[in-house]
Formats: sequence, C-alpha cells, structure tokens
Amino acid sequence: MKNKAQSDTQTKLSLNVTTRTVFGKKLNKLRKEGKVPGNIFGQDIKSQSVTAPLKEFSKVYKVAQETGVVYLDLEKKELPVLIKNIQRHPVTDMILHIDFRKIDLKQKIQTEVPIKVVGQSEAVSTKGGVLLTQSEALMIEALPTEIPHQIEIDISSLKELGQEFKVSNLPKSDKYEVKENPDKVIVSVVEHKEEEVLPQTAPAVAPEVITAKPDEEGAPAEQSDKSSTKTPEGKPAAAEDKKSEKPGK
Repeated sequence: MKNKAQSDTQTKLSLNVTTRTVFGKKLNKLRKEGKVPGNIFGQDIKSQSVTAPLKEFSKVYKVAQETGVVYLDLEKKELPVLIKNIQRHPVTDMILHIDFRKIDLKQKIQTEVPIKVVGQSEAVSTKGGVLLTQSEALMIEALPTEIPHQIEIDISSLKELGQEFKVSNLPKSDKYEVKENPDKVIVSVVEHKEEEVLPQTAPAVAPEVITAKPDEEGAPAEQSDKSSTKTPEGKPAAAEDKKSEKPGK
C-alpha cells in the first residue's frame, strides 16, 4: 500500500485539453462525441473554457482525485491544476462538466482532503457502540505537491462509549497543516439504542349513531310512537277504545 502511494505521487499526471468555443445546448453533441467540457480558473489566470477527452480524464481522475496535481497540456503550455467541482448527471452519473483550479507549485494552498477511518474500536467491537463519522473531509494547507491523498483516522484509541476523536488528536505533519478548529469532532462512538416498539392498542370503536331524540324514559321517540298513539288531549287512544267496549249499565 505504501509503495503504491509513493508511486502515485511520483507519477506525473498529464491531460490534453483544447480551447472550447461551444456552449449551451450544443454541449450535448460534444458529450456524445466522447468529450467533456471544462473550465480553468485561478487567481493568476483568466477563466478559460476547454474540452477534454472523457476516457483520458477518467483515467487521470482515478489516480489524482481532487488532491493530486494534474498537468494540463493546452496549446503547447503546461498548466498545473487540481480537479474541482465535477458535475454529474443525476440519473446516469455521467460527467457533464469539470472545473480545473490553476495552482502555483511554489505557493501553499488550502484545500479539502477526505477522511479515511482505519483501525478497530474496542467500544464498537466489544461494547456494542456505534461509530459516527461527523466530518467527511478536513481543510488543510500545503504545497500542491505535498497535499495528502487522504487523512487517516485511527479509531483504535476509542475504547469507551462516548469517546470522540477530534482534530486535536491528529498527529502533527511536517508537510501540511490542518486549518480546522482543534475541538472539531471527526468521529465518535455512541451507545446503540434500539428502536422503541409501540404497544398495540385496541382499534377505536365507532360511536353509536342515534337518529332519533330519546324521550324522557331513554327510548327513542320514534319507537315510542309505534307503541302508542296519543290523542290531542294527551291521553292514549288505545285506553279510550278499551273503555268504550264496556257494556252500558
């Protein structure tokens, strides 16, 4: 692994680009031809539109990523750059546009470097903790040729639940300086919490719907009307009929 990293830093990565005069919707035709549009920017250079072969760029980017120096061959000029802001298609993930940041190899620059977690945490492996990565990259300052490909975070020091690995815990480097708050948390180990299972509740019973207003005894008025019919005087008609059936004296 170390030998590979050393060979990558010693290998000079070059990419041929040409000046681009096509813009807007016409770029789709350019992409179908296997080319990708790009832009070169920097403090000491005027923004310039270029085109790069997609296959060649993909090979270079696989090695350089966004931390390795790439030398652009443009009109017999060699421009050292860093690859920045790759725009991709949201569905196909096809590269649509690239930004190249022109750099001065003799001047330090600030750029973000990705984090890589290595080692094994005892708090995670034996105590059931969960490792949380709270920072995916760190801002550093270095000469372009000394920018690390990644910054390794050794989590073997995290032995207890609740422990954190901060920027201040990083080993010092003589090639780059981390430009972050020393108290910034990079990774931490938290206690695993199982999701609470809510108890099953009985289904709600639909309320009884009463269409008729109850009478004083609690029976619906509609049912009371069926059992008896009242006369205008308020006496039950059935009782009067029964009285009239009695034989006269």
